Amino acid sequence: MGRAALDREYNARATVPDIMPILAEYRARTEAAKAALPGARIGLPYGPTEPERLDIYPAATPGPAPVFVFIHGGYWRLLDAADSGFMAPYLTAAGACVVAVNYALAPAATLDEIVRQCRAALAWLHGNIGRFGGDPARIHVAGSSAGGHLAAMLAAGGDWPSRLGLPPRPVAGATLLSGLYELEPLRLCHVNEWMRLDEAAAVRNSPALLPPPAPGTPLVFSVAETETGEFKAQTRAQAEYCAEAGCAVTAVPAPAGSNHFDIVFQLCADTPLARAVLRAMGLR
Repeated sequence: MGRAALDREYNARATVPDIMPILAEYRARTEAAKAALPGARIGLPYGPTEPERLDIYPAATPGPAPVFVFIHGGYWRLLDAADSGFMAPYLTAAGACVVAVNYALAPAATLDEIVRQCRAALAWLHGNIGRFGGDPARIHVAGSSAGGHLAAMLAAGGDWPSRLGLPPRPVAGATLLSGLYELEPLRLCHVNEWMRLDEAAAVRNSPALLPPPAPGTPLVFSVAETETGEFKAQTRAQAEYCAEAGCAVTAVPAPAGSNHFDIVFQLCADTPLARAVLRAMGLR
């Protein structure tokens, strides 16, 4: 596929008339969640720099509760944890502790650094989430678009957990929405204008090229109905890769007309996606 075709296929913004109202809704719904859940702990540091912080929304029921860790998208260069707590009212009422992770953004931060920060957040949660009613043995990571990529990096196998003092299987499951799992096509299109990946960085940060999650790991996949062919193909290929490795893969069809940016709102109510997530966390 040539550069022009790759630019079209990986231009998520072009699949909607205007992303700004949807991004504004992320922030408005998250502000509403904070107002509705006064026990939320906002801006807790997990590392030494300002972007290394997270927000915790404790479960409505007594713990230890499974932990839903959401990593926002934005092509690694947009958004914040302040835009990422919109699912907390629904999921905390269902018995989950919800965490929204923040991280430094490209191009100021490399993808290697962004992945390092997300892994550091996971390590922090293993050591600290019990103080907030969460169960570190039941951490379920989730993300959309670039956040789907980062969640997949946390679910991937390999020896990286041992370097952080984590157990070999540091996450109990994952929800991956319209994610990016093979980064070489992005290196060859407009996305690399801010990501600045070389070939080696694209390889080491591609979940499709890393050891899969442990056999039996529950994984929920969904991709928006109006995505481009490449986004749909990436999800299909990663789901197949994980299923072949023995993971418990659930593919949830997105609603008709859903787009790259609004699919995450399916986590906010009793939808097929939300039900699948709760089952994966042992709450249904």
